[in-house]
Amino acid sequence: MDIAIIGGGAAAVGLLDALAATEGNAAVGGTGTITVFEPSPHLWRGRPYGPDLDAVLVNTPPALMSVRGGDFGHFAAWLGECGADHMDPLLGQPLVPRSLYGEYLVHSAEKAVAALGEQGWPVRVVAARVTDAVVRSGTRLVLHTDDGQEYEADRVALCIGGGTPPDLYGLTGEAGFTADPYPLADTLDHIAAGDDVAIIGSGLTAVDVVVALAAHRYPGRITLLSRSGVLPHVWQRPDGRRPTHVTVERVAGLHRARGHLALDDLVGLLREELADAGEDFDEVVARLRSTPTDNPVQRLRQQIAAVDDPRIGRRVVQETVHTVGPYAWRLLREPDRARLRRHLRTATSVASPMVPVNACVLMQLLDSGQLTVSSGVDAIEPVNGRFRVRDADGQRTAHVVVNAVNPPAQAVPGAARHLVRSLTRAGLATLHPSGGVLPADPRVHVVGDLAGGGSFITSSIAGVAAQASRTAAALRAP
Repeated sequence: MDIAIIGGGAAAVGLLDALAATEGNAAVGGTGTITVFEPSPHLWRGRPYGPDLDAVLVNTPPALMSVRGGDFGHFAAWLGECGADHMDPLLGQPLVPRSLYGEYLVHSAEKAVAALGEQGWPVRVVAARVTDAVVRSGTRLVLHTDDGQEYEADRVALCIGGGTPPDLYGLTGEAGFTADPYPLADTLDHIAAGDDVAIIGSGLTAVDVVVALAAHRYPGRITLLSRSGVLPHVWQRPDGRRPTHVTVERVAGLHRARGHLALDDLVGLLREELADAGEDFDEVVARLRSTPTDNPVQRLRQQIAAVDDPRIGRRVVQETVHTVGPYAWRLLREPDRARLRRHLRTATSVASPMVPVNACVLMQLLDSGQLTVSSGVDAIEPVNGRFRVRDADGQRTAHVVVNAVNPPAQAVPGAARHLVRSLTRAGLATLHPSGGVLPADPRVHVVGDLAGGGSFITSSIAGVAAQASRTAAALRAP
């Protein structure tokens, strides 16, 4: 059997690791080959974890950054003693530069490749982009690459990552506009010391840009431009407690027993979790629901002060949305999904929090007046070599605009659109109504944020690792 993995980022690393984890992969069909297609020079790292500034940190505690599904200590074990050099004193956990996390991905991939080779599954890497896929003779899949070559495979796994950052205000091509801030080292090279910088967005990517500017002692004014003005929540110090009620096993049990899963079932599990800790579910929900109306600066200050708060409510929500959420989402009925989508901005803020060290940088800049958060932004226009911004407070100007808007979950990357169209034309896949790709043929699999029918929250490493484990099991099936 020949397996093709399209994409060579974190999703591909998780899949290779999962394939190598089962001794003697005879269940895949004896022996065969695995071909990974990745045109980027930063193999195994993907867009987020390539070489960049040391100030650009991984935004998640190590337990949720393991590329090995179910092994929460895999990344921490790789870090070993060097983790002490990157300790966040508030979080009590190591927070490493993204480029160092990229080294972990490279190490994990290389170990998996070596293990697979020993098991009779040699892995080769083709530095080309797959442009389309067709069926030949009813059994074999044929992949064409942008260098004019042709490859055959029995099964294909799409691991092509997230979509392209959207240009909401049509500024592409304008001098002073950065469409994609990564790598931030390149973005900062185009910003002069006297420039007023406007950053579109107020999520984690925007936080990265602000922290990078601060690390370079940028002296100018910085404005976060957002329609909502909502900043990410702040991670609390992990307390080592693992949820016992909000688990995949409990969710699966409810689904088996009732034949369906309702949002109220998940609420019930969360109530049990909090009740065991002596906490009030309704109080936690009330605090979360106030996110869109809270003053973002005051909430940031309060959450920095609450990093050591012993209450587990927010901790449980933030962990399980990544470890249990992707599985539970696929079992929910559409009306329940719609109920959750109505709280998209709050859910994103809570589920994708910033690390305390970055929160403290923002707080210092906000207190000094160098950084401001603008809400109600409805227009950004180029005018006489600058940019005019209209928001809830009126108008302002900026020399430089950096786009820190994240693509919507399950968005198809621009470079993969032709490939996805070819898969749908060949009857190998379909497009999900809310975004992403669904396999329509057992020979096709999707790992990562592109998987159709997933949550509106972009896939985390923990979610990708879990998907990779399930996909590896499917590929190993007879």
